[in-house]
Amino acid sequence: MKKTLLTGLLFSASMLALSAPAFAEELKVYISSQHQPQVWRQVLDKFEAANPGTKVTIETGGNTSEAQAQYLNTIMSAKDSSLDVLILDVIRPAQFAAAGWTSPFEGKDMSVYLPAYAEANTVDGKVVALPAFADSMFLYYRKDLLEKYGIEPPKTWDELKAAVKKINGGENNADLQGLSFQGKAIEGAVCTFLLPYWSQGKSLVQNGKLTFDKDAAVKSLKLWKSFVDEGISKKNIAEVATDDTRKEFQAGNVVFAVNWSYAWAQSQGKDSAVVGKVGVTRLPAMAGGDQATCLGGWEWGVSAYSKHQEEAKKLVEYLSSPESSKFMAINGSLLPTYPSLYQDAEVVKAAPWFADAKQVVETAKPRPVTPRYNEVSETIRTTVNAVLAGVMTPEDGATQIESRLKRILR
Repeated sequence: MKKTLLTGLLFSASMLALSAPAFAEELKVYISSQHQPQVWRQVLDKFEAANPGTKVTIETGGNTSEAQAQYLNTIMSAKDSSLDVLILDVIRPAQFAAAGWTSPFEGKDMSVYLPAYAEANTVDGKVVALPAFADSMFLYYRKDLLEKYGIEPPKTWDELKAAVKKINGGENNADLQGLSFQGKAIEGAVCTFLLPYWSQGKSLVQNGKLTFDKDAAVKSLKLWKSFVDEGISKKNIAEVATDDTRKEFQAGNVVFAVNWSYAWAQSQGKDSAVVGKVGVTRLPAMAGGDQATCLGGWEWGVSAYSKHQEEAKKLVEYLSSPESSKFMAINGSLLPTYPSLYQDAEVVKAAPWFADAKQVVETAKPRPVTPRYNEVSETIRTTVNAVLAGVMTPEDGATQIESRLKRILR
């Protein structure tokens, strides 16, 4: 009797084991909540289908570069093995590699990618991460309103001001903001400062040495503060983060917006008030200067503490493949890291402005390259925020940036 019962229990247990899904590898991928994890989920589903023994789950993080970095710094410092694959801002692969937090990729040919991303992910001759998607800042605008008032997309910031004043005068809508940009003390505010600074032909750091131009910095800070003072941007622009700009524009409450490529897909979604009314162009220049934009983009790294190194690297290779890059371009309007995809018929059909985006990405300027970038970033973004909030003058702001950067980059 007992033998029969034991045999039955063993049989039942074996049947349960057979019916339960058995995964040789279970991987966890960290993706920003801002970067459309629901679309990346479809890419991961394709990977799972091609690799039946692997299960991939997503952990989402904060919607700013700082929030993500702060969380990942905590996880990595604790040598936590719970995350296998990490999405990193383009400014961070070198930092994570220097800290020993990511595993290198051996023998990877980086020449297939846009040069800026091959460079960003190669440290001391080692490939420390692979590109997720390219990016740079663009000027989004209400195509319908510019056409209504016979206005061409502005090539200078002064032209943008004039366009806003003409449109606002005609629309007489107190809720219609002229320009939204990132004034909050986040990484986006570093780019906010650099756009007109670079437009004046100035650089911040060269070969690790500070090349700060105070007069150009004052002009940059004055420009952004003038948008607030002249009513072009809202008074609390110092509280506006990247996705706030996206939401305001998508709701139909903004004429012009400075944002990254991801905002296009959102503006064409079912919840958008501006479907079919959106134009995208290069950012304006300072009067007499050159148009300049900030290089962005995100990279896939494998945690050095992952217990699934080979499978995690296999997943990153897939996430960084031409197939995945094309899928995310079509379904998430994330700029490809492969040059040829900018002429791909399906990609251009999904996002027509991508046909002109490659040149912008290729000429976008990277933020200062230095091991102490976190301190450089903190100096600039907090000062920009203080100037926009009205607690510091542009002149004092430029003086503060200069003095602090001199201490950081001695």
